[in-house]
This record gives sequence, C-alpha cells and structure tokens, in this order.
Amino acid sequence: MKMGTNYLAILGVTTMTTVMSCSSAKKEYASYELYPVRSGNLVEMEYAPGATRFTLWAPTADEVRLMLYDAGEGGHAYETEKMEPAEDGTWTVTVDKDLLGKFYTFNVKYAEEPLLLNIEMKDFIHDGSEVNRPNNALDIYLKELGCESPKLVHLISKSIHKDNRRHIKHIGSKAFGIQYLLRGLYTHNGLLYFHTQIKNRSNVPYEVDFVTFKIVDKKLMKRTAIQEQVIFPLRAYDYVTSVAGKKDGRTVFVFDKFTIPSDKVLMVEMHEKGGGRHQTFTVESEDIVRAGVINELKVK
Repeated sequence: MKMGTNYLAILGVTTMTTVMSCSSAKKEYASYELYPVRSGNLVEMEYAPGATRFTLWAPTADEVRLMLYDAGEGGHAYETEKMEPAEDGTWTVTVDKDLLGKFYTFNVKYAEEPLLLNIEMKDFIHDGSEVNRPNNALDIYLKELGCESPKLVHLISKSIHKDNRRHIKHIGSKAFGIQYLLRGLYTHNGLLYFHTQIKNRSNVPYEVDFVTFKIVDKKLMKRTAIQEQVIFPLRAYDYVTSVAGKKDGRTVFVFDKFTIPSDKVLMVEMHEKGGGRHQTFTVESEDIVRAGVINELKVK
C-alpha cells in the first residue's frame, strides 16, 4: 500500500471544538469580507515518516492546539501540540516524529465563547429612578436565550449554585484523585441547567484546560465528525478554571433545550491543562427527560 498524505488523512479525524479562552492574540475583523484569504490550496496535513506538518485556517482564533490520539474509539489525547499563527489567517505546527496510524483533532479557542461573555448594555439598560423612565433591565433579551431574559438566567444559575443540592448521585467520574460530578440537572422555559462539581482530593492543583459536551453513539464512540454532535453552552455561572489541592469547585452550565436518542449519550469531557488527569462521564436520555423543573428561586 502506498503510504502518504492521503493515507494518514483518512486515519486522522478533523473536528474543531470551540472552548473558552482567557487571552486574546487574534485580529479583529469587522465583516466576513475582510477575512484573509489563503492563496492556493490549503493542505491540512502533510505527512512524511520523519515529520508531519499540520495547517488550519482559523483567522479569528485566540489559540489552536493539535491533539493526537492512539485510536479513534474513545480515550484521551496522548499528546497536544500548540500551533503557531502563520500567514493569511492560518495556524501551523510540525511534529517531528512518525505519526502514521495516529488520529488527530484540532482544538480551537475563541474569546467570544459565551462562557465568559460580558455584554455592556448601558445604553439600553437603565435605572428607572435615575432617568425617570420604567426600569427596562428585564426587557432585554438575547436571541440565543430564546424568550428568557439574561438577568433571569443569571438568577436561576445563582440560585442553583447557592442551593448546592446534589439531586443526581449516579453520574460522574473518579480517577487520579479527581472527581468530576453532575450534581443536578434542571429545566426552565426551554433551557437546561447542568450543575457540575470538581473535587480535588490530591495535593496537586488541578488546572482546567477545557470542557466539551458531545452527543455520541453508545456503541461506537468513534471520534468522527459524523458521529459526534458538539453541544455548546450558552452561559456558565462561576466557571471553574482551577481547583487547589483538597478543594472543590462548582459550575452551572446553561444550554438550549435538547434531547438525546435512546442509542446515544451525552459525553462530558474535562481536560487538565498541562496534565493527563482528564475526566469523562456520560448522561443518558432518561436523565435529560427527568430534569427537575425550576419553579421557585431562592436568591439573596
């Protein structure tokens, strides 16, 4: 069999996961028409036994990483490589080893990810007593939240976080002194609220690199774009990025309402930054449909 670029490209799986970024190194573009256009063909992966070069066009990304896998069925990346910005909005990296038979994905970070989205709406939200008009703060709606106001979503998330009840006790993972748990699952007005917890029982701090939510086939669990459906959070209340040794941290993720077919599961993956203590747990279809209904807020 002839070994070359096409062979490795077939084995490699190209998916892009959008996650939160705390820094900003990208350029800003006022419209799509201003995006840089690469001249010539873009070769995503150029294989050679001694080295393989990867290239990805992502002009608005803050950071891009290449993630390498031994197999295409489950498991975690055995190695990650930081890609460097290049010309015409591309990112590149060269891995100086033979990657024949390996699998890969790209992990792309954008600052616009709603996990850290802050919107200044001073021109629209006003205090009624100061401007002699009715207070319209609760009348401001964002398209991604449907008919729910951002302020109410924030209050519901805060209430769940403050109440801190563990209504779900059978979903989570535990390895390397780290526990990643789903404490509760709630629904209100077309939105789903996932209350998660990280428990660090080791003495080594745990730095969260990124968290992904994907609907995957129960049996195959292969890393292919066809078999994975990435679900993006609309909001994250008190998003945890670091947990010190012997400490805990909790986050409430908000999603647009979704359901899972009986032959699939929601796979939640949390990756450690600069480490290998990754955590994975799955949520079944019946867990989603049994989400608790929020009908009372207790927020001070």
